[in-house]
Formats: sequence, structure tokens, C-alpha cells
Amino acid sequence: MPNDIHWDFSALLLTLAIFSGAVTWWWKRKHGEQREEVKQGLVVEYSRSFFPVIVIVLLLRSFLIEPFRIPSGSMLPTLNVGDFIVVNKFSYGLRFPVFHWNFLPLGEPESGDVAVFRYPPDPSKDYIKRVIGVPGDTIRYVNKRLTVNGEELEYEYIRQYDEGTSFIMREAEVRTEQLGEVKHEILVLGRAFDQGGEVTVPEGHYFVMGDNRDNSEDSRRWGFVPERNLVGKAVFIWMNWDSTLGHPDWGRIGTTIK
Repeated sequence: MPNDIHWDFSALLLTLAIFSGAVTWWWKRKHGEQREEVKQGLVVEYSRSFFPVIVIVLLLRSFLIEPFRIPSGSMLPTLNVGDFIVVNKFSYGLRFPVFHWNFLPLGEPESGDVAVFRYPPDPSKDYIKRVIGVPGDTIRYVNKRLTVNGEELEYEYIRQYDEGTSFIMREAEVRTEQLGEVKHEILVLGRAFDQGGEVTVPEGHYFVMGDNRDNSEDSRRWGFVPERNLVGKAVFIWMNWDSTLGHPDWGRIGTTIK
């Protein structure tokens, strides 16, 4: 779809790969075996030199892994602002860069996955949330508690959240939530407005929520994530920069995301 195509880094890499590849092919075809003896201009020289590098980066970034930076606190306490994460691009199938066609399905999101996807209202933006419901699931969220297909999830109070900079966040509770095989932590503000309701996830779509349940813009607000918008599964934190401390939080580096 045309509105899914945006001028981003992937589009730039693809454009450079096509251009440099075309220049390299033209040069070899025009000069044949004598091409090494012919003086080449800067465009040809740079195209021939960087074409392999551009292709390798494009393939790695499009089909294997891609780095992302966490810009907001919607996934606290799982992910902090300033975390740099690695996303497995082939977890949910191989997609053609820029056009997002899934030409080799290799897997599907499961409940509990932390997934990166293109924001449905504006696909030029990448979002990260936890997959709560897969196609066919009935999701109910009332009084800060999730019910999936009629079964209320198990919760356990852990502690008061003591890392927030605002008075409101310091009132938040850290709880564990058992979502399928995944046991993870969430943040809950007891006196915050509850965006409650019940929905059934349609075919080819997913219901997602942030772990910071009362400070997350997610499927409760703008609806489902189409399969076409999936980017990949977040797997681990490779770097962190704590702007408050002015240096990395070394304890978060190398942490597996669950």
C-alpha cells in the first residue's frame, strides 16, 4: 500500500544499493576486462567500493537484527527510557524492506512477546508494546486486571515503584503478571482512570499494551496492530544511557527482555 512506504533509513539503504549496484554493473559491462586500467570517476569509485558494504548492512538490518532506542516510559518497568534494544527481524517472517511484504513466514507473535511494530495511525513511527491478544482471543481489562478468553491472569504485588521522578509515579505499584508462559512485571497506578472494556481480536491483527498500564497509548486507545505492521521481537538490551545519571546503567546492558 502506498501509505505504508516512507522515506526512512531502510529506504535510503535500498536506494543506495540499487544506485551503486547499477553503476558497478554499468562500469563492468562498458569496460569489460580492461576496466581496471581505465580511470574511474568518483561516482564509480565510491559505488564500486561501498556497494558490498551497503548490501550487507541492508540485509542484516532488513532480515536479521535492527537496533532501536526506547524513547518513552510506556514499557516501564521492563524497558527504561534510554535503553537500546536489539530486535529480531525474522521472528515474525522475512519482509521485503520498505514495502513490508512478508515473503517468507517464519513465525507469529505469541502472547507475552515484546514486539516492535509500525504505529497503525502513522506507520512512519515505530512503537514497542507487549502482545496481549492474538487473533481470536477475547481480551477484557477492568479494574487493572486482564482476562484472556475468560481466564483472569494471575497477579502478585512486588513493591512500590521508587524510581519515578514525579509524585504520581512514586505511587505506582510493581506487580507481576502471568501471561501464558511469560511472567513479567507491570506498573499500576491504583487511582488512575481505568481504560477498561472487552474486545475480540480479529484475524490478522494483535492486541497490544504497555507494561506501564496507566501511562501507555496502546490498543485500548487506537485499536489493533495489523500483521503487516509487525517489525520484530525485542530480545535484549545492548546498551543504556541514563540521562539523569549522565552515564550508562551498566546493570541493564545485556539484559534479556521478557
